[in-house]
Amino acid sequence: MLTRHFVDVPTPGGPRRVHYRRQGKGPPLLLVHQSPKNSAEYAPLMARWSAHFTCIAPDTPGFGQSDPLPGEPDIGDFADALLATMEALGLRRSAAYGFHSGAVILMEALKRDPKRFSRTAMGGYAVWTPAEMAIFGERYLPPFRPQPYGEHLAWLWNRMLEQTWFFPWFAVENDARLSGAHDDPVRVHAAVMDMLDSGDAYRAGYGAVLRAPRAIPEDGPPTLISAYDGDPLQAHLERLGRLPQSWDARSVATREEHEERSLAWLLHAEKIDAPAPAEVADEGFVEVDGRSIHWIGSGDTLALHEPGGEARKTQGAISVDLPGHGLSDAVSDGEDWTLTIRSIAQSVGGPAEPDAAKLIPDLAPQRFGEHLQRAWGVARARRLFDPWHEVGRATARRFDPAELDPEHIARDCRALLRASGARSLAAACANQGGQ
Repeated sequence: MLTRHFVDVPTPGGPRRVHYRRQGKGPPLLLVHQSPKNSAEYAPLMARWSAHFTCIAPDTPGFGQSDPLPGEPDIGDFADALLATMEALGLRRSAAYGFHSGAVILMEALKRDPKRFSRTAMGGYAVWTPAEMAIFGERYLPPFRPQPYGEHLAWLWNRMLEQTWFFPWFAVENDARLSGAHDDPVRVHAAVMDMLDSGDAYRAGYGAVLRAPRAIPEDGPPTLISAYDGDPLQAHLERLGRLPQSWDARSVATREEHEERSLAWLLHAEKIDAPAPAEVADEGFVEVDGRSIHWIGSGDTLALHEPGGEARKTQGAISVDLPGHGLSDAVSDGEDWTLTIRSIAQSVGGPAEPDAAKLIPDLAPQRFGEHLQRAWGVARARRLFDPWHEVGRATARRFDPAELDPEHIARDCRALLRASGARSLAAACANQGGQ
């Protein structure tokens, strides 16, 4: 079973919180994801490889639910952060796998501390020419900042859609077309949510990878670099140059073949005992009725958010993401919210009653991303009227103009977009006449 955890990594400026996923038994295998995604991309792979390894996949700094690095970090800072995370997790030595930008971070960590890794496999490894790096530096990573009326969401939707059509995403040219183009709104929405989690921090992580020097070390643990047909980095295998004696580079036909070869390679790693999961005292996940429920804080009471909201740190209370909200698993068909909330209260402690709330609009992903604008509009209107959908003098609420800061609205908009269970919870609250 896949589980989720948080660990605090010591730094001179104070602890840096890292979120990670873990699954399986056997020797440890560290998985480093690509940018701007997070460790969730490895869930299907972990389900398969967990038969052989204890798979441990952290969110890299600034992505998913991990704190960003300060300042303007370079690839060395991200490699050091990975090594420090390994130390905090008790991973003194491990096999490792990285895909695309994850491979670049892993390669730099390998160069800095090769004894940390028993064996590594990588999915593609970018070796950019100076001309390519100049193009990426100028256009690939524009600032991403919330705008007052949500106009940044229209740009984001189309950017994440068309980066499956062209590479680089801004090169709308016949020669830049990708073979895996699609218009699946569910897949695009997932990519949008990854970017909303990262915010403008995506530029630091992705930028560090794009600017990273690409020298291959003269020595290191046995390493396989492979890329499949249709992967833009397959052509880069020819740019790797001379490899250490224990390394190999392969071009394969499919992603499935790449993963099979990577697994076969990693299975030759030395057998090392995996450490117990590392945890923090004030945040984590509990299993409730077969689902993972996120909680944060400490205290003797239980705080519940409104439908479409998410857990926030509350003085003297444990706050939870209800199912289908925040970082908790989705709701079930015909959810009995009374029983659900009672089960959660028994698991994390404290009595609770759900707040009443108005019905939530349908925010299912749409082909042209219009659901993003709808969510933004609701998040903004909630700060101006109560209830938000009844606009008039009688429903106008007093507000501090600072509440309309786009960064604040962006947080609430993201919570709404995550909240697949909001509509059923709001209906249940309304039917029960909650206070």
